[in-house]
Amino acid sequence: MESSWSSSPERVEPRWEGGAEPRPPKTVHSDLRSSVQPDYAGFWQRALAVLIDWLIVIVIAMPIIVVAFGAAYFSLDPVRRSGDLVIALVVGSLIVGFWRYCGATPGKLAVGVKIVDATTGAAPSTGRLVIRLLCYLVSALPFYLGFLWVAVDRRKQGWHDKIAGTVVIQDPD
Repeated sequence: MESSWSSSPERVEPRWEGGAEPRPPKTVHSDLRSSVQPDYAGFWQRALAVLIDWLIVIVIAMPIIVVAFGAAYFSLDPVRRSGDLVIALVVGSLIVGFWRYCGATPGKLAVGVKIVDATTGAAPSTGRLVIRLLCYLVSALPFYLGFLWVAVDRRKQGWHDKIAGTVVIQDPD
C-alpha cells in the first residue's frame, strides 16, 4: 500500500489508500509469546458456553439416570446416590475427550472458542487437560472466584487455566 504525507507543519500524518490505515490480520501464531496477541475468549462468552454444555448434559443425562437408577435416585438418600461417582467419571471423561479431540466442548464449539496451550498455542496434552478438569474444583471452592477471575484477568484465564497452562481463544476456523 502506498501512503502520501500531508505537508502540515504542526503534525505529519500518513494518508493511506482507502482512507484508513490497514490492520494486521488477527491470526494465532504457533507461539503465543509472539508480538501478536490472540483474541482471548471473554467471561460472558465462556459463561454462555458452560450454560450450553450443562443444558446438553441435563437433557442427555437425566433420562439415562431415570432409566438406570429410577426416579428415586433424586432423593437425598446417600445409598441411592451411589451412582454419582460413576456419572461424574463418565461426564469428566467426555469433557476431556471433547477437549482433546475437538479442542472444546460442544458449548465452546457453539460460541466459537477453543482451548490451547498458553505457551505454544498448540493443542494441550491429555495430561494437561485432565489437570485442567481437576482444577475446576480449585476454581469452584472459594465461591467460584476462580471462574470469576476470567472477567478481570488480562489473558482471560481462570485459576484452572493458570494451573494447567491453558488459555481459551477465539477459534480462527
